[in-house]
Amino acid sequence: MGLGGPWAWLLGLPTAMVYGSLALFISVLHNVFLLYYVDTFVSVYKINKAAFWVGETVFLLWNSLNDPLFGWLSDRQFLSSQPRLCEEEELLLGGEETGSITLGQYLRQLARHRNFLWFVGMDLVQVFHCHFNSNFFPLFLEHLLSDHISLSTGSFLLGISYVAPHLNNLYFLPLCRRWGVYAVVRGLFLLKLGLSLLMLCAGPDRPGLLCLFIASNRVFTEGTCKLLTLVVTDLVDEDLVLNHRKQAASALLFGMVALVTKPGQTFAPLLGTWLLCFYTGDPGSSPGPGRSHMPRSN
Repeated sequence: MGLGGPWAWLLGLPTAMVYGSLALFISVLHNVFLLYYVDTFVSVYKINKAAFWVGETVFLLWNSLNDPLFGWLSDRQFLSSQPRLCEEEELLLGGEETGSITLGQYLRQLARHRNFLWFVGMDLVQVFHCHFNSNFFPLFLEHLLSDHISLSTGSFLLGISYVAPHLNNLYFLPLCRRWGVYAVVRGLFLLKLGLSLLMLCAGPDRPGLLCLFIASNRVFTEGTCKLLTLVVTDLVDEDLVLNHRKQAASALLFGMVALVTKPGQTFAPLLGTWLLCFYTGDPGSSPGPGRSHMPRSN
């Protein structure tokens, strides 16, 4: 009975506030894990390279397969009860064959979906870039800027790199409504390319510009990854029209996108630790991402 008051208060909260709070706490846990787990295993526990790669491979398999698995379980009943269209020539005649759509048939339909294929290839690169930045952002600050910026400035850059993408979305979403998601994402790609060319021409001897480039690269890449979810919803609608479905198989298509793109989450730390091994000889004795980076000193 003592819980009646708090429970009633929680039930009275607006749905948007509850959902937003849940998303906030999940994001906090996710980002803390993402930032420190490579450092923890490599620098604190000092596991060897082979063991780390085995663990990442297991994570790769489960992380890639669980989304399409649950998506198929979610949409299987709908797909099984949907009439299956015949081959293309029968389609032109309006022919229809009753029967369930199997997973293999669904995959063949996706294989003919060109926009889906182009998108998952691009999204794989973006997911890799986003997680590579997240895992090794402290290392970039330490090795490239530690002689030019203070500890408090490094801590500020690290914190703003996680907060700014969420704030940017408050600005990007109205732009998406006005100009369209594709135009905004294309603009972010061109902006990142322009900053990269500027940094290439300027060289590494300009700490102010280098600081701006590292922070903006992290912020814009993270912001782009968050906007790409809107593109997946367009692919769901396009799949609905192209394959004459009565209802969108949204969970399964989101799962198939994750199947192709989530390996980028594993390839990022694997490539990063390989680079550490290549340049330092042993990841256990290397600084590791974040081992002595600025926030640890505060």
